[in-house]
Amino acid sequence: MSDTAKANVLVLLGSLRAASINRQLVELALEAAPDGVRLDFFDRLGELPFYNEDIDNDTQRGGAADPVAALRQAAADADAALVVTPEYNGSIPGVLKNAIDWLSRPYGNSALKDKPLAVVGAALGQYGGQWAHDETRKSFAIAGPRVIEDLKLSVPSKSFGGRHPRENAEVAANLRDVIGKLVAEIG
Repeated sequence: MSDTAKANVLVLLGSLRAASINRQLVELALEAAPDGVRLDFFDRLGELPFYNEDIDNDTQRGGAADPVAALRQAAADADAALVVTPEYNGSIPGVLKNAIDWLSRPYGNSALKDKPLAVVGAALGQYGGQWAHDETRKSFAIAGPRVIEDLKLSVPSKSFGGRHPRENAEVAANLRDVIGKLVAEIG
């Protein structure tokens, strides 16, 4: 990628809660994006219907599933993707898994096919959501993106002490680093 090129990174959030620490991590990412990098936060995962091949077939023929078409278009327009997610019961939040299922189609030719993708986030446990992040990487790797396995940031939410992540210099620097390295993976 040339220095003058603009990188477009799709940002997906695995939490629907307005005050979630992961939403705050997305806010920090949007603020901390390096020059020449545009982060496109797709904040409509809660609008997606549960994955259903009948709906998918209608959508591919121009059917009525507008949030699905919007998600796929945002993915098609992206050069890379950053996924920010908590951990629910030791795994992927349902809303994110549903988005992965929608983005995995059409089979073998998804909108994120071969594009670099990184997974980060925070959770209550001592490992900061590591299990969910690993499961998210695995599901996305099967769905088509090129998951960058060594780009990781799993933060125990208690480390924020009730403050916004932007107030934690180490987390802010680590998130900027992940975004910069993700953009460097764009071919």
